[in-house]
Amino acid sequence: MSKSARNKNARKTKNVLTQRQTPWGAIAFFTLIGLVAVVAVGYAFMQSRPSSADSASIAGLVTKDGLGRDHTTSPVDYATDPPMGGDHDAAWQNCNGRVYDTPLRNENAVHSLEHGAVWITYRPGLAAAQLDALKAKVTGTDYTFLSPYPSQDAPIALSAWGNQVKLQDASDKRVDEFLRAFVKGPQTPEPGAACDGAKDTP
Repeated sequence: MSKSARNKNARKTKNVLTQRQTPWGAIAFFTLIGLVAVVAVGYAFMQSRPSSADSASIAGLVTKDGLGRDHTTSPVDYATDPPMGGDHDAAWQNCNGRVYDTPLRNENAVHSLEHGAVWITYRPGLAAAQLDALKAKVTGTDYTFLSPYPSQDAPIALSAWGNQVKLQDASDKRVDEFLRAFVKGPQTPEPGAACDGAKDTP
């Protein structure tokens, strides 16, 4: 082999040995770690959210789709009493664990439902022990509010946007089921919207 051929081969060998190698092993390792992290976070998120099966298992649950969401200053003729969604006032009722002793204006309360709140209402005359139990639930749970509702046809009603259940007793397990399913739940038209800073009086 000539001297020039040997030099050429030497240069080729040197170039192969000194060129940067792509670290495929490290790339594969960190890609795998990233995928595991994404799957873990996604799983944790899904476990923390109520599923449609959770809400569907609530006996007596009434649902309604296609509810209007326009703002209005006029009274709204709601299809249910108490309402569970529809057009509403531009100001929401403060709903950060608030207990109101007098009836609320429907149009403000409905706006709170749009923000993911659960509105618990009771017919006046509800036994004091039951009312105290409802107050304890509300004061301990953000995005909930409680008020009397004289015209409702059941002692207790729980309303979220497009969802409602009516109960006879505050000790009914469906109170907790409803709160778990619908407080800032998947039905919320405006997730992340505030539940305070608006109307603070009935």
